[in-house]
Amino acid sequence: MVVLKGIPSILSPELLYALAKMGHGDEIVLADANFPTSSVCSCGPKEIRADGLRIPQLLPAILHLLPLDTYVTAPAAVMDLVDSDKAGGLYVSVWSDYEACLSRAGIQAPLEKMERFAFYERAKKAYAVVATGETALYGNLILKKGVIPEELLQ
Repeated sequence: MVVLKGIPSILSPELLYALAKMGHGDEIVLADANFPTSSVCSCGPKEIRADGLRIPQLLPAILHLLPLDTYVTAPAAVMDLVDSDKAGGLYVSVWSDYEACLSRAGIQAPLEKMERFAFYERAKKAYAVVATGETALYGNLILKKGVIPEELLQ
């Protein structure tokens, strides 16, 4: 826990450091509890633990500090359902939570839905992967960092 003015206390020092080190176009994965975080991170991304925290808890705090990329169609992506889950009519309610958080942060772009293995490959190229306690199936989320215009820098 970090206790600083203006910094959400839910963000760990490691997560704050990763957000600060990321540049324009870098991506961070907020991984659910079933995601192979350690395996993916063996390919390069930094592994950050946020065990016990759900992504809808973390997301507003991250979006408070991290600008999302406005130069891409979709600065946020989720893992799409596999065909059998689509056929079974699986509904992923946490996606609505993500869209609401993004909307409150001023992001109106839709969530990009990525095929499962394409999502894994993209995650291997991320700056960091945050292992969360999110239990929702298909709860993984990728965020692409944008820029802060000079006039908004303090």
